[in-house]
Amino acid sequence: MTTQQIPHGYWENATGALIPEANVKEIDKLRDQTVRTIFKKAQELNELLTVFKDSSFSDIANFSQISADQYGAKIGGNKGNLSLSSYDGRLKIQRNIAEKISFNEQLQAAKQLIDECLEEWTDGSRNEIKALINRTFNVDKKGEISTAKVLALKTIEIDHPKWQSAMQAISDSINIIGSKAYLRFYIRDDATGGYLPLSLDIASI
Repeated sequence: MTTQQIPHGYWENATGALIPEANVKEIDKLRDQTVRTIFKKAQELNELLTVFKDSSFSDIANFSQISADQYGAKIGGNKGNLSLSSYDGRLKIQRNIAEKISFNEQLQAAKQLIDECLEEWTDGSRNEIKALINRTFNVDKKGEISTAKVLALKTIEIDHPKWQSAMQAISDSINIIGSKAYLRFYIRDDATGGYLPLSLDIASI
């Protein structure tokens, strides 16, 4: 039921029922007013942040192209990570591109090869090693495998043909299914020389 359909003198409750205004408690009316007042400001702030985000990405992309024009290069749009600093070095903006990764069926081949490695290296393999590998390939509540845990295996340097084949299978199983761009803002602390983040996340302010 929309607000326009609510007859004059009635309030709609959370179940969609119409309640005569006289039967709505004053504290409930005040709560409703408080929520709507704050929420309206939140919506306005959300719209401002959306405009700010779009314009900031555009400004950075335009500056990057102007800089690339000095060398006759065309870079096109918001691609790649970069860091921009003010002339005095006190202000810094970072643009980061996070890629969304999924794995295809070749990941199962990697798991099989790793299992075979574990069986060969020790007598039945130590239980804690097996548990570590199994946790790596376990799915979460969404039915997805942890990308970070799988990719962490590739940082382990083991000179064994099957292990190397397993790591190649992991590489071949990677699919880039999308990316998301982020902007991060920092200001230098003159006392320490380190950079402090300027948070635009309301939960962290």
